[in-house]
Amino acid sequence: MDRVFYLAVLIIVIMSIQEAQGQDTSWAKRDDSGKEVVTNLQFYFHDTLSGNNPSAIPVVKPARTNTSSFTGFGSLTMVDDPLTTGPESTSKEVGRARGLYGSAGQNDFGLIMVMSYVFTDGIYDGSSFSLLSINPATNPVREMAIVGGTGLFRLARGYAIAQTYWLNPATGDAIVGYNVTISTYI
Repeated sequence: MDRVFYLAVLIIVIMSIQEAQGQDTSWAKRDDSGKEVVTNLQFYFHDTLSGNNPSAIPVVKPARTNTSSFTGFGSLTMVDDPLTTGPESTSKEVGRARGLYGSAGQNDFGLIMVMSYVFTDGIYDGSSFSLLSINPATNPVREMAIVGGTGLFRLARGYAIAQTYWLNPATGDAIVGYNVTISTYI
């Protein structure tokens, strides 16, 4: 009888480990207080403008550049960038950032970000949050506003802290680390 009991416990433990491995969301943590859920996400945004398969495509360039040569004021780029758990392009993909960013500053480099961050991993699969904010991309660390979401992020509010991990000035390709805090009501 004892052997059957220990065997049953062993099977349950093995099944729990396998289930947990299949749902690895180490990039995301949820804290449910009963009235509100606070979710912290950490991921990397891979913005690639170069090569044969870019994830970001310039769609509008300003007609006049005499006052905007440094800032690119008026330019607009459409993106479908991968989101990964690490800075390496081979890291596990957990979603995509889809939307656009444009240069909104005449005298300084500030990108207006209009993005939907759509997740494909674990319990977050199918959920998204929306970011609408100025991104002063030349600052080492910047904060942007989260203004809504879908799925587990319905009625989301919060902020994203972005920090450039890698930048190729010649091509504009960049990898940006994101630390996101999202609050939602239950």
